[in-house]
Amino acid sequence: MLKRGGILAFFPLAWMIVFFVVPTVLVVLLSFRKRGTLGEILPEYTLEHYRRLADPLYMGILLDSLIVAAAVTLLCLVLGYPLAYHISRQSRRRQRVWLFLVILPFMINFLIRSYAWVILLRAQGVVNTALMKLGLISQPLPLLYNDGAVLLGMVYGLLPFMVLPVYISLERLDRRKLEAAYDLGATPLRAFRHVTLPLTMPGVLTGATLVFVSSAGMFVVPEVMGGAQSALIGNVIQNQFLSARNWPFGSAMSVVLTLASLAMIALMYRAFRTAGGKEPI
Repeated sequence: MLKRGGILAFFPLAWMIVFFVVPTVLVVLLSFRKRGTLGEILPEYTLEHYRRLADPLYMGILLDSLIVAAAVTLLCLVLGYPLAYHISRQSRRRQRVWLFLVILPFMINFLIRSYAWVILLRAQGVVNTALMKLGLISQPLPLLYNDGAVLLGMVYGLLPFMVLPVYISLERLDRRKLEAAYDLGATPLRAFRHVTLPLTMPGVLTGATLVFVSSAGMFVVPEVMGGAQSALIGNVIQNQFLSARNWPFGSAMSVVLTLASLAMIALMYRAFRTAGGKEPI
């Protein structure tokens, strides 16, 4: 007879198996299948789709996607760490208000939020109209359908994934170590560099991993805010499944992207073991 803990663990475990493990296995198997001339899946196996990924075109798209993901991660860190630090220094009541504001965007569909940015940034949008009425510009600025717009949309959507882990690390910080640093004559900047930042690295690396993995495969923001100017790996995978009807090739690209994400997570844990730090939160 199952114990109470086993019963409680059964349902999330079953959920993970049905909606994560099984689909992942199906995608891996599909990546080795042949595609017919009309898009049908043939009962034959091949490595053609993985060899095709070595084409400079797809390798370039993958490299661009990783660069964009790294830029998004860096921007989220630069913006998210000070915000998380500010929240952690507030009273409990104000912390709850700030945290509610951080997670508030999650209550609105991500696609709707992306289109809201289109309304703000398009040629006849709110931003350009306001700048022209103020006389600051004579013609609309190209704020949309470029790499800058894609970065803006991704940072806006993924910033909470950086703020929340860093905030948790700051809340777990032993304040007595900071007091000891001050007693030994450390300046606030020196105490931050040698005490606060190293002790909050679990939150930083957890947030960086969440942001990097999410942005590497994102296709909504590049599709809505980047247009034809931004072709990232997520958009190519989407097109293979929905437009080109080449499910095996799209599956192969998904497998490669998944392996790259797992490699990032493995590097994060290896960095912790090397530094002798705590496990990421």
